[in-house]
Amino acid sequence: METLIGGSQGSQPGANGWIKEGDTSSFVEDVLEASVQVPVIVDFWATWCQPCKTLGPLLEKLVKEAKGSVRLVKVNVDKNQELAAQMRIQSIPAVYAFKNGRPVDGFVGAVTESQVKAFIQRLAGAAVDSKPGIEEALAEAKALLAAGDAATAIQLFQDILGEDPENAVALGGAARCLLQLGQADEAKRLLDNLPPELAKHAEITAARTALELAEQAGQAGPAAELRRSVAVNPDDHQARFDLAMAYFAGGEREAAVDELLELYRRNKGWNEEAARKQLVKLFEAFGPTDPLTISARKRLSSLMFA
Repeated sequence: METLIGGSQGSQPGANGWIKEGDTSSFVEDVLEASVQVPVIVDFWATWCQPCKTLGPLLEKLVKEAKGSVRLVKVNVDKNQELAAQMRIQSIPAVYAFKNGRPVDGFVGAVTESQVKAFIQRLAGAAVDSKPGIEEALAEAKALLAAGDAATAIQLFQDILGEDPENAVALGGAARCLLQLGQADEAKRLLDNLPPELAKHAEITAARTALELAEQAGQAGPAAELRRSVAVNPDDHQARFDLAMAYFAGGEREAAVDELLELYRRNKGWNEEAARKQLVKLFEAFGPTDPLTISARKRLSSLMFA
């Protein structure tokens, strides 16, 4: 059974191995794993998209000029619709940059050559190299946040922002910390006050999704009551959906995923595929390389193609 985002032997390399035609089966190898060694740009495009016809060749030209400091993976959304859905691609061209297995930058729509060149230069390390230690500090802050120590993590993110006030990764991380600390209003203010160019960054988008999920989860109701409702009637789909969000609100991520997968197994089309769509939001909030995201995507894929 093919998974939506699974391993493969990879696609055939383009010029000097820096440019590839990617697909669902090669995404982990070509993007997530490869980005540990060198930053990877993913260009989501389609043959009918007019701006794509300009942006695609421009990306290829500038990636070739970067001479191996970045790589480019081109994904045709028409041929990889489920992958595009999981990455929440709503309009194209959409470009995401991955580093160390995580999305770190991105933009949507046609942009100028100078903007693309600056984007590639940032990704290649010019911005990070000018501020020694920031990348290491970001990694430490992310690890603290993942371990549940939001109080320490936010201090580190704030230190980074003191040196680099427009660091999107640190801004997104600070918003996530505020959420974990129960300060959703402060997180919302932080995200709402960002300039448009930062608001499109993948880390900011993911933080906003986490905020939306937290707000929704806060309205789910007590988990104990919802568990009783599901026990009495396993086909009470709304109760199961709400139970998943109650689990998420309580920090029980795996339980939340399990309930949504069970709901999808029981009725894929319920409420316009609400279970699948909610899982995609959770994947974005968790991050593409989170072990729970990877395992849950495989389980969802198996259900979709069963």
